[in-house]
Amino acid sequence: MRASPTAPAFLLLSLVLLPFAGAHAAVLRGTVVNARTNEPLANVNVVLQGARLGAASDSAGRYEIKGITPGEYNVQASSLGYRKVVLYEIAVSNARPAALDITLDEEPIVADSVLVTASPFRKTDESPLSSRTLGAAEIDRFPGGNRDISKAVQSLPGVGSTPNFRNDLIIRGGAPNENRFYIDGIEVPNINHFATQGSSGGPVGMINVNFVREVNLLTGAFPAGRGNALSSIMDFQMKDGNNGKLATTATVGISDFGLTLDGPLGDRSTFILSARRSYLQLVLKALGLPFLPAYNDLQFKTRTRLDERNEITFLGLGAIDNFTLNDSASDTEINRYILEQVPVNSQWNYALGGTWKHFNENGLVQLVVSRNQLHNDAIKYFRNQDSDPSKLVLDYESQEIENKVRLERATRRGAWRYSYGLGVESATYTNHTYEKRAIQSGLAVVNFDSRLTFGKFSGFAQASRSSRDERLTVSVGARTDFTDYSSAMGRPLDQLSPRLSASYALTDRLSLNFNTGRYYQLPAATVLGFRDSLGALVNKGNGVKYIRCDHLVGGLELSSSTNSRVSLEGFYKRYADYPFLLQDSVSLANLGADFGVIGNAPVVPTSRGRSYGLELLAQQKLYNGFYGNLSYTFVRSEFTARQGEFQPSAWDNRHIFSMTGGKELGRGWEIGGRWRYLGGAPYTPDNVELSSRVEVWDARARGVPDYALLNTRRNGPLHQLDLRVDKKWFLRGSSINLYAD
Repeated sequence: MRASPTAPAFLLLSLVLLPFAGAHAAVLRGTVVNARTNEPLANVNVVLQGARLGAASDSAGRYEIKGITPGEYNVQASSLGYRKVVLYEIAVSNARPAALDITLDEEPIVADSVLVTASPFRKTDESPLSSRTLGAAEIDRFPGGNRDISKAVQSLPGVGSTPNFRNDLIIRGGAPNENRFYIDGIEVPNINHFATQGSSGGPVGMINVNFVREVNLLTGAFPAGRGNALSSIMDFQMKDGNNGKLATTATVGISDFGLTLDGPLGDRSTFILSARRSYLQLVLKALGLPFLPAYNDLQFKTRTRLDERNEITFLGLGAIDNFTLNDSASDTEINRYILEQVPVNSQWNYALGGTWKHFNENGLVQLVVSRNQLHNDAIKYFRNQDSDPSKLVLDYESQEIENKVRLERATRRGAWRYSYGLGVESATYTNHTYEKRAIQSGLAVVNFDSRLTFGKFSGFAQASRSSRDERLTVSVGARTDFTDYSSAMGRPLDQLSPRLSASYALTDRLSLNFNTGRYYQLPAATVLGFRDSLGALVNKGNGVKYIRCDHLVGGLELSSSTNSRVSLEGFYKRYADYPFLLQDSVSLANLGADFGVIGNAPVVPTSRGRSYGLELLAQQKLYNGFYGNLSYTFVRSEFTARQGEFQPSAWDNRHIFSMTGGKELGRGWEIGGRWRYLGGAPYTPDNVELSSRVEVWDARARGVPDYALLNTRRNGPLHQLDLRVDKKWFLRGSSINLYAD
């Protein structure tokens, strides 16, 4: 159970529960398998760092460590002929045995030379740099994060955000819609409640951290098997349900409450299920605020091991969001302003998927089938005072549906490692739009209905090899994406996406890393499906293309045996064929961090962009009770304006600094803090003359940006300080975590 109470309640509950608390012994168990063949591994040493406790796996790969004091531990697994792996901050409680399955990669044994010491921070051949990992415990305790994954990710280098309560991720100067999300290999287009259609952000995360084992963020060096991203790929690795008995986790916070169940479904299957419901609307109404958001989400995962060679996983994630207005909150000028200009919005979405994995002697065959759907409604009347049809300003209804199949194979031949596969998608997009829209020349009425069905196709291959002494690793790959939407985007070679990564160990602890690649992203369905009043696909006629981005990244990484590392990376990104909004004369790359819809307008593929910078990370994973991250990013982000000249983009923060850390004090107490500095981003001032027109103000109820002065002003910097105190109790058969943040 987790909560964020007031300080008096926090101290009172500490005194009440203290006589009943105790350090009852906990258990950690699981199975160790070969990552390539899924075969169980015997005689693997599994130890808890700093606890002097461990066990060896038996002939079936099973291990069990008993007599553990409840808490969080780094778990290390090692065996001759396999790479040592460290899994950080695994929570172990006496409420139930903790389950942790471990996979080990094979490592060559060289008799006449010394192998490079494996870094405790995992990295792949395809992505030897620009890769960061957050564990569930790091997300759970992140100060100021409210257990929201996107908030915790903001502590990593290269990650900017907007200076408000939203979850838009600005990665290395790219727009929020340039990020892609995968859950256990299944693509999930949206991970936020109240998502901006055509982009990826929102105010509240959908994914319950109780489900998460770890989150891997790639800000470059994308593997060939992951496409349609220009700035980042976020890969969520989810927990399996425990195979012992049914367990329950209840979470109570300032905005919502949730319940998580997990346990066995027979001898070979497990499940984990969670549901959350917000009561934020009740809190905001009591505070007299004019907007009342309410959200609900449900997610599940099942895993069935058919035998040692085959397993099937099903998972789902869905949400229902409603945004209403509090008409009684009209007592102040700012409240009346908000009530007049915010539309009433409702939205629901889901993603469902299944994965079949087949292991053989040489590797893995994986089939992924999924479906996702988004339904988005918004309506607004003049001043939102009544529903008179003659005063209608906005009536919007849209759906996006995607059905996806992906088949991929990973195999090994001697020193070479290969992966390759194919993907097919069917997409359907519908849109009804009636909107009185302010443009630079005045007020325009947009009124159309659109239905669009098209296919998307992909193919990829990647090959990697390490030198005999493991010092040099090289990976080369290629990918193509194409669609039958138009002939301009239907030629596979036009979207050929090569990439090259290399890593060289200068010493046992210091490595030099490099990547370059060309990546493509299909414009949002809102762009592809926009029609005029006669029903013509406007942007198809305007020759819209896949957006292209070339990456060049290089850096150094120094790791230590005390779970720490320091890395320095430089990056350069070059954009081409970005959609340029004709009516507003602004690149779509400048939009996407606000509510509503972006891209539902005529565009041409003429915008260009560039971003470049430097990132520094000093990271200490849990060691002797201490953990911390220090990151600094210098970034410049520029896109072309109406005359084709480069100007600072809306994401040109320049300097981003984050410092996060904490200490376990013993007896269940823990303190943590975060300080963040976000350089002031540019903004566009309002067009006073246009905004002052009665018909324009009646339609928008707010100012109209003057894109002739695009991003010529700059906000001041943002400083944010968060402090947090946790207290944990481990009772007989249950545990409680109470925190003040």
